Amino acid sequence: MSKLTLIPLGGMGNVTQNMYLYEYENEILIVDCGIGFPDHYMPGVDILIPDISYLLKRIEQGSKIVGMILSHGHDDHIAATPYLLPHLPEDFPIYGSPLTAVFAEQRMGDGKVQRKVTVVSDKKTEKISNFFSAEFISVTHSVPDTKHIVIHTPEGIIYHGTDFKLDPAPVDGKVTDMQAISALKDRNVLCMLIDCLGVEKSEWVKSESTCGPAIEQTMAETKGKYVLTLMSSHIHRIQQAVNAAEKFNRKVAFIGRSVEQNVKNAVDLKMLHIPDGVQIDKRDLDQHADDKLCVIVAGSQGQEGSSLVRAIFGDHRILQIKQNDKVVFSASAIPGSELNYYGAIDELSRNGIHVVYPTLLPDLHQSGHGSAPEQHEIVSSIMPQYLMPIGGQDRHRVLFDTVVAEKLGYSQDAVLMPSTGEVLGFENGKVSVVDTITLKPQVVDGLGVGDVGPIVLSDRRMLGQAGMVVVVMPRFKGRLELDKIKVISKGFVFVKEADEVVQFIRQETAKIAADNKAPKDDQGLTKLIEKRLARKLYKIIRREPMIIPVILDL
Repeated sequence: MSKLTLIPLGGMGNVTQNMYLYEYENEILIVDCGIGFPDHYMPGVDILIPDISYLLKRIEQGSKIVGMILSHGHDDHIAATPYLLPHLPEDFPIYGSPLTAVFAEQRMGDGKVQRKVTVVSDKKTEKISNFFSAEFISVTHSVPDTKHIVIHTPEGIIYHGTDFKLDPAPVDGKVTDMQAISALKDRNVLCMLIDCLGVEKSEWVKSESTCGPAIEQTMAETKGKYVLTLMSSHIHRIQQAVNAAEKFNRKVAFIGRSVEQNVKNAVDLKMLHIPDGVQIDKRDLDQHADDKLCVIVAGSQGQEGSSLVRAIFGDHRILQIKQNDKVVFSASAIPGSELNYYGAIDELSRNGIHVVYPTLLPDLHQSGHGSAPEQHEIVSSIMPQYLMPIGGQDRHRVLFDTVVAEKLGYSQDAVLMPSTGEVLGFENGKVSVVDTITLKPQVVDGLGVGDVGPIVLSDRRMLGQAGMVVVVMPRFKGRLELDKIKVISKGFVFVKEADEVVQFIRQETAKIAADNKAPKDDQGLTKLIEKRLARKLYKIIRREPMIIPVILDL
């Protein structure tokens, strides 16, 4: 008998890597296709992308992707498209709101992937395939044009509620369509997936429009350039900065590829209004007095190589930050970016630059994720049969069960908490785990995708923590000259008796190599030396450098 299956390909307990598969018989509907961000134990890794091995296998078995829906324009929902779409068939449509479509097409174009996104409208049912159709509901979030998706399936209605907040006074005046959401209560929604990231907050999140006065306050007090950094997709925040600049007779310049592209796209869609004469070309900064400038620059997370960081260290060819300037962070640190974020603030502070950030002035940033009472409000408006918290880490999912679901009378069985890789099956109003698949996020490292595995990451961590020791054993006419062993190190922190440690390495290497029981082949011998030296060095100096034995033929 057919059943509807739900597979979170990006895993569960993650804020990012959003990608969900809905499967019925031979049809697969994809919702979102986002990137993730590496943890501290993944040195050198740029981004993570979902593992689509299962999806590729199903396609080989005859299943068909009937469509992909993009809920909104944040990178953790759209930016994996240029990496994954080249591996998928090209015959399925991609759907998104106007701004999401433009952002996604831009992302795909940057990756040399040419796919059009079909623009959808609210309150209109989009028939996707034999088994799937979808409606779109406007919700407020930190990027405009965000949608919740009502998916119609043979097993019932699924409410796919990604990132949202219930902003009572959004900058563009477009509030969450609670009327459309409440209308679903009588339609017996089978399951509601809902953003739970903000569940730790017990009060309603303040409106985005409260950031405007904070920007004005800091701008009014600025003697030199007003340098504002924020998330480049935060069009409403940019609008408030533009409004403040006009009020204080400052010209606005945008610096950073992402923010420049997003501003242009939003202006073209009439979702951002910049009055005539307010914006100037970034190359004309030196033609205006510093106290008449507002510079909006990318790099709010202190990303290495970003326009802001290059300006902080004096490496930007256009933007120089001077003593009278003020740098304002209108963004909080994303989990995992704290070191870079505060590192940028610290460097500015050391240089005597006046820097302001949300810890000092909270209204400079408001979250785009609804709090517990907001989640309670939207769930109570629908009261689906099942609830599934998404978009948060495990602590958020567990807390959602307690402070939202339980208070609305849901039993534990009705709150779905699948582990990463578990496949949920819906059949005749019941749900169960019907399969478990292995999911290993793919890493993107420079131009390489998926070619950096656990061993490489382990080696990088070892190099970063304790450095490297190269043991060179010369060999002349087939015989190792063990009295001429050389030790070369990089980043290896020796104890005070460094010479003694080097001598110890030479002696131990010679001893191991001279042992009659040692392997006779080069590979076996070097592996044995690496293993035994690592063990002995750890006993002496409590460090684990990467050890590379080399046999050098003379």
